[in-house]
This record gives sequence, structure tokens and C-alpha cells, in this order.
Amino acid sequence: MANATKPYSVAIDLGSGALKSFNKKVEVKLRDLRGFFYDRGAVDAAVYGLKNPTVYEYFENSQPSARGQMNFGVTTLNPGKVGSEYYMTRGHYHAKKRAAEIYVGLGGKGIVVMQTKEGRFFHSPISRGRIVYIPPLWAHRTVNTGEEKLSFFYAYASDAGHDYGTIRRKGFAKLVVEKGGRPKIIDNPKYSP
Repeated sequence: MANATKPYSVAIDLGSGALKSFNKKVEVKLRDLRGFFYDRGAVDAAVYGLKNPTVYEYFENSQPSARGQMNFGVTTLNPGKVGSEYYMTRGHYHAKKRAAEIYVGLGGKGIVVMQTKEGRFFHSPISRGRIVYIPPLWAHRTVNTGEEKLSFFYAYASDAGHDYGTIRRKGFAKLVVEKGGRPKIIDNPKYSP
């Protein structure tokens, strides 16, 4: 086991949700999410008017992609909307179908929406101190329904992989939109099972 990963620890600021060290940082801009929001025209207008704002970013400690290894990190999702649809992550299935994921809310509030390819749907609130378990075979997306940044810790198998393409092509069965000043989950008319 000469090439085994060595144990290590990382500090996290529980107030801000910031990891003190990481080996991967990804910033996702509104333009990157054009194919994921329902109203692409509103995305184009927002990108033009706001100069392509950051919707979310994540800071990860990635391990070698191998059985038994785990990646972990923190995602920070900014508040905002495109039309009436709240800012959200892309959403994905895991390429390795039997991979699960764990989220731990650090700050802000939102909703984790989940669905299976067979059409089952589930949603769970996420906020500081709340743990969300995402079982194998469930696509998942996180939506910021609050007025401040939503941050959460996540952990998943390093060899799980990500399938964003299915969500880009078919969408999620449900959208999280603002209606009457409150979040509401509605059917996505563009969803293709």
C-alpha cells in the first residue's frame, strides 16, 4: 500500500461555511446554467444586464477516483432568481448509479429536490444543522430559497462521477419558483421523462 492516501484533516469555519484548505475550486456563472433554467430568455437577459453573475461555487477536497475514497467539500449558493425560478445548482445523477451523497446545512435556507429516472420525486428542506441523505439512483439539485447565501457540506464516493447531461437534456420534473413571495414547487412543462 505504498500509494495509499495519507489521513488528514481540514478546518471549516462553521459561521461562514468556508473550508480553510481545498484542492479544487469551481465557480459556476449564470451563463454556465443556461440549459438548466426553465426560462433561457431570462437567463440571457440577466447575463446581459448583470454581466454574468456567480450563481454558486464549491470548494472540494478531491481524492483519487478509486473505490473506497471520498470527496468532500462545501458549496455556497448565492441568493437570486431567474424570472421567478430561484438560483440553483445544475443538478446531476451520479455516473456510478449506486453512489449516494450526504449534505449538511451550514447556513441559509433552501430545498434539495430529488428524482429518479422512473419518475419518483422528493424534496427536503436544507438549512443550518439539517442533514440530507441522497440515496443511490436519485438525481439531486439544491435551490436557494432564502435571501442570504446557502452553504452546505457534502461528501460522496470519489469514483461516483457526475451525469449532468441527462438533466441538461431532460430537465427536472419540478421547478422551485417564487409565487406570492414564497417558494412553490411546480411541474416543469419542459420536463421530458
